[in-house]
Amino acid sequence: MLKVRVKVNDRKFSIPVPYAVLNLASLIITSKRVNRFINKAIEKDDSKFIFPDIDRKDLKPFLHELSRYKGLVLVETRLKDGTEVEVKL
Repeated sequence: MLKVRVKVNDRKFSIPVPYAVLNLASLIITSKRVNRFINKAIEKDDSKFIFPDIDRKDLKPFLHELSRYKGLVLVETRLKDGTEVEVKL
């Protein structure tokens, strides 16, 4: 389970994200229809960035391996205004 912790102005939020939700999100991100929608939205902003095509078969082993590294901190940031964000497996 992916754990997202956010601390803003003396309030703490903890958001657990199960691996099933990550797999569902990977299905959505890798769909061609969503990819076209994202690229059209980027073109409206006159940006030269193009959202790359991601194959589901390439992403699936990565998501499977995440469950083997429980407790690993992926992101830990602290801003000057006191906001803290931590993403942990």
